[in-house]
Amino acid sequence: MIGAEAVTFGGSGLDRAGELRGNAAALEALWPAGRVLPLWRGRVLMAGEDALGWLAPDDPVLAPGRERLFLGRDAAGRGLFALDISSWQPVAEAEALSAGLFDAGRQGHPGVPDTWAFQELRAVMVALPARDGELAAMARALVEWHNRHGFCAACGAKSDLSHGGWQRTCPVCAAVHFPRTDPVVIMLVTRGNRLLLGRGKGWPERMYSCLAGFVEPGETIEAAVRREVREETGVLCGEVGYLASQPWPFPASLMLGCRTEALTEQITLDPEELEDARWVTREEMVTALAGQHPEIRASRKGAIAQFLIANWLADRLD
Repeated sequence: MIGAEAVTFGGSGLDRAGELRGNAAALEALWPAGRVLPLWRGRVLMAGEDALGWLAPDDPVLAPGRERLFLGRDAAGRGLFALDISSWQPVAEAEALSAGLFDAGRQGHPGVPDTWAFQELRAVMVALPARDGELAAMARALVEWHNRHGFCAACGAKSDLSHGGWQRTCPVCAAVHFPRTDPVVIMLVTRGNRLLLGRGKGWPERMYSCLAGFVEPGETIEAAVRREVREETGVLCGEVGYLASQPWPFPASLMLGCRTEALTEQITLDPEELEDARWVTREEMVTALAGQHPEIRASRKGAIAQFLIANWLADRLD
């Protein structure tokens, strides 16, 4: 698909410097002149509205940080790192917690300018340039993986971070663990001039999106597309084609955007999977994307679902 990597978090040509990950001395040499992106409880530090908040390695804001995670090198050859400082607790938070009023949707920090704040990545992803988007997605995914996989899956012992954060090694049984990414198919299911959309339980009012689901062990992408559509809506699909992908670090998925033509149109809803599903015409979808449809609200801006739908409407899928 032309322009596939224009999707949010798409490839930006970042030098990930994978050859340095196993070289502890080289990573240590990059650290003093490097740049560090702090994360706090899954939120990234933003320098204003459209740029990440990078800090020097000796910045006091980073003091509560845990292990360094190596992201790669910038155009000047400087090392780029991420650091989780979730143990930091704002004074205002302590007061708010005691009053039962805590809301950390946008959390400032006394060590950074007033215009900077830790923010939820999904809320700011559309504003980020491609390079910042890729780095933020990588940093968040790595931080989440380490937070969830601190113990060896083979023997249960506490594992050690290694290779700049791209491995965890067990000191007891020597098992090596790598950051995982879960493949998820998300599909444009069309039938002539119409698109099949679904609505999950608990979603924002009137929001509909493309159907999606995890690829199961021993399953091809094509089979996963057909199975998920059939399980959720009862609709049978024919040929499947790949369109584009999107890293989705919430916490660790790779969205595989596909297209398929439906062979049937009768919807038999699985209430365990979806609250509703419906066929939507191109004309209705244009109205929904413009925010003017009375019953349908488009999926989140920046998500691959809206990216695929917009390209379908513009006949840019080939």
